[in-house]
Amino acid sequence: MFTKKYSLILFLLAAFVMAAAVSCTGDLNTSPIDERVTTSADVYDTPDDFRQVLAKLYAGYATTGQEGPAGNPDIQGIDEGFSQYVRQYWVHQVLSSDEAVVAWNDPGLPDFNTQSWGANNDFVMGMYSRIFYQVALTNEFIREANRRTEPVIQGFKAEARFLRALTYWHALDLYGGNVPFVTEDDPIGAFLPQQTNAQDLFNYIESELLDLVDNLPDPQDNEYGRADKGAAWMVLAKLYLNAEVYIGQNRYSEALQYAELIVDHPAYELAENYEHLFLADNDRPEIQRSIIFPIRFDGDRIRTFGGTTFIIHAGVGGDMSAADFGIGGGWQGHRVTPQLVDKFDEDNDGRALFFTDGQTKEIDDIGQFTSGYASTKWKNVTSQGVPGKNSGFADTDFPMFRLADAYLMYAEAHLRGGGGSASRAVDLVNELRERAYGDNSGNITAGDLTLEFILDERARELYWEGHRRTDLIRYGLFTTADYVWAWKGDVQEGAATNDRYNVFPLPASDVNANPNLVQNKDY
Repeated sequence: MFTKKYSLILFLLAAFVMAAAVSCTGDLNTSPIDERVTTSADVYDTPDDFRQVLAKLYAGYATTGQEGPAGNPDIQGIDEGFSQYVRQYWVHQVLSSDEAVVAWNDPGLPDFNTQSWGANNDFVMGMYSRIFYQVALTNEFIREANRRTEPVIQGFKAEARFLRALTYWHALDLYGGNVPFVTEDDPIGAFLPQQTNAQDLFNYIESELLDLVDNLPDPQDNEYGRADKGAAWMVLAKLYLNAEVYIGQNRYSEALQYAELIVDHPAYELAENYEHLFLADNDRPEIQRSIIFPIRFDGDRIRTFGGTTFIIHAGVGGDMSAADFGIGGGWQGHRVTPQLVDKFDEDNDGRALFFTDGQTKEIDDIGQFTSGYASTKWKNVTSQGVPGKNSGFADTDFPMFRLADAYLMYAEAHLRGGGGSASRAVDLVNELRERAYGDNSGNITAGDLTLEFILDERARELYWEGHRRTDLIRYGLFTTADYVWAWKGDVQEGAATNDRYNVFPLPASDVNANPNLVQNKDY
């Protein structure tokens, strides 16, 4: 992505960043007498300066501070490693679902195994804080870009607007949209933002993406790791596919429309080998064509205790060989639930990447790593078997969006009445299954293509990638008794939970500090 190191002297005089407001004094239009003081005029001077600040916006999804992997954090009040964006998102989307459990007892973390979190949960606060840190960064960048007319800077602004829309989509999906709302038009300095709502936030995200998409490069034409039209199409498809959850509206025809733009675009091509999508060299050109928007990591240059370093290390323990995963040692944290395992034809589906030696399938003791199968999906090893450059920090990029997801969204949107072709939907699903099975023995027919099948196929194709919670909520199965899994509801066999858990609470600290905020229902 961006190769020049840039230690940004943060100028977040612009907005609140997390639960605590950022205050500033004095006339912000006055240049300081002290030449050692850095101002926005210094930071935003040339187009290359804008490019380097844009790098910080992207880096906000990968890094946790100014030093890396720890030492000068972006966010206070939480362990820096815990605060990383992908790590927090993974915890919220994966550990809350039927995909995984965690053995650790860090305060607030076991609540994700059992769907029992509250407004004082440290991890709920960490995700919320990271979201609004990103919003503050992008707002300041857009505010400065609005003062310039150079086409290259306006192109950078479109990317920043995409990143803000992506982040606000996460706020909509995770917190139900009842969140503080700030843009570049809000005042600079400390203030108490007003709360928006799901409908208004949905409309804002939609309008922003539709307005900016034509200003982004064509699919695969931007630098790898940066946004292009395909990334915007993907967020629009996600927004529309879940619109009934968010705002009670059927928008499946639009979901199919944008999924189809991706599926049909010649720049994208399904990777031949499923496992290669999750290895240390998944930035190879032939793999890039299957990844629509990655968060980039590098064992030497982008170090963090979150991201894929966290996913890989936390999934290794017991009798597993850490060297086989390109790491110096496992953290003995995550295993898959038996319900996830049961969705696979383990003998034939190449996506069933589980370690079973010394592991029990059932999770009798949630705090014991050997209780539950482990996953071998993510590794810090290349497709040639060579370990990543650093055994402590992964080179593996995190594909936030990839082509296979668009295939499955097309099929689901079709089944939900969004139009399209049944035969096309079957063909797309069978492309994925032929890759998984190595032949056509796992192929389905039109009669097999049901919404239940698609939900299970999404589990088989996309597990441990950060989609499952959203999928289960869309199907009405996240909290209900209609589908339970190990330790849901804090019982081994699983039980229904309160519907309030379909969204996360606003952190109590933010609600207490801002009288404009009303807590989510039943928290």
